[in-house]
Amino acid sequence: MEGRKFAVLLCAEDSDYMKNTYGGYYGVFVRMLKEEGETWDVFRVARGEFPADDGVAEYDGFVITGSCSDADSNEVWICRLVVLLRKLDAMKKKILGICFGHQILGRALGGRTGRSTTGWDIGVTKIHLRKSQSFTSLKMPHSLSIIECHRDEVRELPPEAEILGWSNKTRVEMFTYGNHIMGIQGHPEYTKDILFHLIDRLSNNSLIEESLAKESKLKLESVEPDRDEWKKLCTSFLKGGL
Repeated sequence: MEGRKFAVLLCAEDSDYMKNTYGGYYGVFVRMLKEEGETWDVFRVARGEFPADDGVAEYDGFVITGSCSDADSNEVWICRLVVLLRKLDAMKKKILGICFGHQILGRALGGRTGRSTTGWDIGVTKIHLRKSQSFTSLKMPHSLSIIECHRDEVRELPPEAEILGWSNKTRVEMFTYGNHIMGIQGHPEYTKDILFHLIDRLSNNSLIEESLAKESKLKLESVEPDRDEWKKLCTSFLKGGL
């Protein structure tokens, strides 16, 4: 892995708890994906910090994080991100999109995103998986459990995209596009502690009802996500064939 260079496109603002406990969301992704000899940079795109046009070629791959913003919004930074993602697609750069990142990839590639018809999905969800026809080196189990926290979803993908994962609540839990783009609706990088913290933030800001917050926390006590398996899958995708 010596000399490889990656970038996190940070689409969320870190709370004090996340900064102090995990080094922010950037720290969470680096902890999951970084290997010896690699360089990992961060661009806070939600603040308008983007890689220079002549600098993107030096990166081997990009990771797009979750966000409190809507992927179908026309905020300036979101529109700029769509343009960047289309450029990276044309360059065949490896791109891994998580939650909002998954949704904004769907939009950038010509699909459609929006509010889920089934409402919030908060907790640990079982994802049904199938092998990719275009990315044959990905070793896919029949199912994996993942932490979820979203109310938006990819409603429609372009014909060239391949759905690899679905759940009882969400039709597009995971997709690939060619052999260089992958989106995951859930959060392979989250710990249950992070989700507990996020549930409190959502509840305190009246984005979810207190009853849903309590129910979600109670259910979390008896289930575990397959974090190690998701780490292997994400690493295999992002770095395989480079």
